[in-house]
Amino acid sequence: MRRVILAPGADLDGFRRAARALVTESVAPDDVVFEDDGTASLLPEAQIAEAPPLALPKTVPPIVKDVAMHRDPERWALLYALIWRVANGERRLPEIVADPLMHRLHIMRRNIGRDIHKMHAFVRFRKVEGAEPERFAAWFEPEHHILRAVGPFFRDRFGAMLWSIHTPDGSILWDRERLAYGPPGRPEDAPAHDGFEEGWREYYGAIFNPARVNPTAMRAEMPKKYWKNLPEAELIPDLVRGAASRVGGMMDREPTRPTKREPRAALAALDAGARPRTLDELAAMIRAYEPPQDFSPKAVIGEGPVAPLIAFVGEQPGDVEDLEGRPFVGPAGRLLAKALGEVGIDRDACYVTNAVKHFKFVARGKRRIHQKPSLGEIKHYRWWLMEELTLVRPRLTVALGATALTALAGEAMPLMRSRGPARFETNGLVLPGFVTVHPSWLLRLPDEDAKAAGYESFLRDLAAAKDEAQRLAG
Repeated sequence: MRRVILAPGADLDGFRRAARALVTESVAPDDVVFEDDGTASLLPEAQIAEAPPLALPKTVPPIVKDVAMHRDPERWALLYALIWRVANGERRLPEIVADPLMHRLHIMRRNIGRDIHKMHAFVRFRKVEGAEPERFAAWFEPEHHILRAVGPFFRDRFGAMLWSIHTPDGSILWDRERLAYGPPGRPEDAPAHDGFEEGWREYYGAIFNPARVNPTAMRAEMPKKYWKNLPEAELIPDLVRGAASRVGGMMDREPTRPTKREPRAALAALDAGARPRTLDELAAMIRAYEPPQDFSPKAVIGEGPVAPLIAFVGEQPGDVEDLEGRPFVGPAGRLLAKALGEVGIDRDACYVTNAVKHFKFVARGKRRIHQKPSLGEIKHYRWWLMEELTLVRPRLTVALGATALTALAGEAMPLMRSRGPARFETNGLVLPGFVTVHPSWLLRLPDEDAKAAGYESFLRDLAAAKDEAQRLAG
């Protein structure tokens, strides 16, 4: 039995060296034990020369990189089992999501993506009193070893500040020039409150919509374990308790006709120049918007990891998406997931959203029939979409269909002539893009031959988009 000792946390370099040496020596997964004990990475029984890199499919390194951040002590054994099987002939194993090993690894990757998203959303910086020059600090308790994965996000988002984030695993420090990682911190390393929070609590209470209170959904989006870090959290119990009476007061007042509001009006209550700093803040703005009467009042927010390889933008939620509150879960979404699997794109590693955030329909009996959004409606939602993509930061943005293309380009464009690589602009940045059809178009084709030909063409587009995204990622 071989014993491999790795440094605590995400010792990716140590694991790679050990995995190369083990595969070179033909050591099977059942004959090796991985341990974390804080020493340098080594194979104690013998000093092994640096082994050459392994020729692995492109889909394997991203899995290894993500799962290495997981806190499960079995992660190294699971990753070595993946590498061993791929190196011994199972080259398509990463694409077989039904395989028990891949199923578990995909769940672990999703856990990492959620943890990164939660840290992006729920870190709250507070001003350090008396610090010269002005400095901010935050305390956070991530579930996994994600510090080095989130550091660049906070550097890019708060580059003009001096700040530090302290966690039980380590610290991140930014001095406006260099990002550094330090030893574990303590809660008292960050202030418990600061003067800005009173104004923020007043704003949060003002935008709280009692007619849309859903405590279960609130806890899913903002788990209670993070409330101690959030100044607005102390208001939530009283706001929820008073929601029923506030709704009654709203119903007793004179009804008003809903009016179309430009999305920028959602920022009017914020301080001048403020913009959403996180996807959760953006989602709150979208949910607070009351769409026209021919739209469902329920907003469907995009979902997926931040900084993905690919973001897919569709038209608008359909009937199923509106009922479930998630994008791309209806027939078109299932067809997209099937096509992504066939070209080797991990659906869970992509970000998916829609250009229009509410379902537009006409009621016919008990059925709700989809209605295509107008050009004005597409442009009306465009600000939110571009803010969303600015926060998500995908390597490649794929427009699915004409509505998505119009929203991303800012003007009506011919879909079929635009099909292929593209460039979109948002907030002064240029987004590399790709244009293809919406999967719902494939479902509407008149006969099976046309559907088969359309689907093969769609697969070629997705494969080309995958290659372009990987090229951009380097």
